[in-house]
Amino acid sequence: MTTTWIIIGIIALLIIWIIAIYNGMVKMRNKVDKEWRNIDVQLERRYSLIPNLVETVKGYATHEQETLKKVTEYRSAAMNAKSVADKANANSMLSSALSGLSVQLEAYPDLKANTNFLSLQEELASTENKISFSRSIYNEVVMQYNNKIQIFPNNIFAGMFSFKEKELFEMSSEQVKEVPKVSF
Repeated sequence: MTTTWIIIGIIALLIIWIIAIYNGMVKMRNKVDKEWRNIDVQLERRYSLIPNLVETVKGYATHEQETLKKVTEYRSAAMNAKSVADKANANSMLSSALSGLSVQLEAYPDLKANTNFLSLQEELASTENKISFSRSIYNEVVMQYNNKIQIFPNNIFAGMFSFKEKELFEMSSEQVKEVPKVSF
């Protein structure tokens, strides 16, 4: 009779242990998904600012039409990207196009004084910083999640319960690792 209770106790502890491992992996996966949504919020904000900035600049900088066209095209590509890698690549191209958008401020004194432009420029810079910060947090959480599902014995249960590695959100180009400078 005592042996039966010991076996039942061991089985119960084993079940509790498996449940704890599973719940820990679910919590980490959900945290990764939440952090990705935080990045998406900032990217959507960026995408909504860009057309306003482009339209504001268009009236003043007619010779920058090709650059403005690229910014618009890359924005569309970034918005339509699905996977983390595709979004990272598309946003790298968008950041590169934004950094290439430079017009001498002195040549456009009306633009320099335009409060709408100045506000958009500040919001874009703020959004770029938020994207960078969110990307950093996301990558940290992804690393923790990937570590959790790869270590023993979690890797056994991760395979059984179909927990898959998550991709880091890495910008592909060295030049876009700094905040794009949109100077007019």
